[in-house]
Amino acid sequence: MMEANTMGIIIRFVICFLLGSIPFAVLAMMGSGIDIRKVGSGNPGFNNVLRVNKGRAILTLIGDMGKGYFAVWLVSHGVHGAALGWLFGFGAILGHCYSPFLKFNGGKGIATSAGVMLRLYPLWAAVAMAYFVVMRVAGSKKKWPEAGAMASMSTWVVFAILMLAFVSRQDALYAALLALFLGWRHKKNFRNLLTRRATALQGSSSRGE
Repeated sequence: MMEANTMGIIIRFVICFLLGSIPFAVLAMMGSGIDIRKVGSGNPGFNNVLRVNKGRAILTLIGDMGKGYFAVWLVSHGVHGAALGWLFGFGAILGHCYSPFLKFNGGKGIATSAGVMLRLYPLWAAVAMAYFVVMRVAGSKKKWPEAGAMASMSTWVVFAILMLAFVSRQDALYAALLALFLGWRHKKNFRNLLTRRATALQGSSSRGE
């Protein structure tokens, strides 16, 4: 019985991975003559498509969020426990980040993780997403460096805090672990920020001499 349950969980996880691996950023750019993997940051995700075409970016966002939401919804029937919901959600995010359709490359997982967030805890996801919109708009208007990455990562920090304050320590831990994974996927963005900061400090130091 235990082996059957374990096999069932593995199969559901693989289903989530495969659904998550559908590259909506690439599909949304079909017919445009643009390979999203060869422009901008080279990342097949919402933020990079947004640099090219807002309409296609919206399609990408709907697809990436939708596959995260749908994957968890589809496989969660008949299973119990928050841990499995997070596990299946991670499967979808992992598929997005390492898609077999893109030679195991992929996006950074933010939009797909938002769909997972929305499926698991819709109320707190709505609060976190409202925060994201405010931060994203403010970052764009004020031209903050790496505005998208900073809005995305800080949103997951906010969501983890909401889990701790209103749900459970266990869910807060899962949210924090997922935030760490997403942060690792954004390591290039953090390096860019550190480089900008170091350059700015060197410039200030030179002017002061």
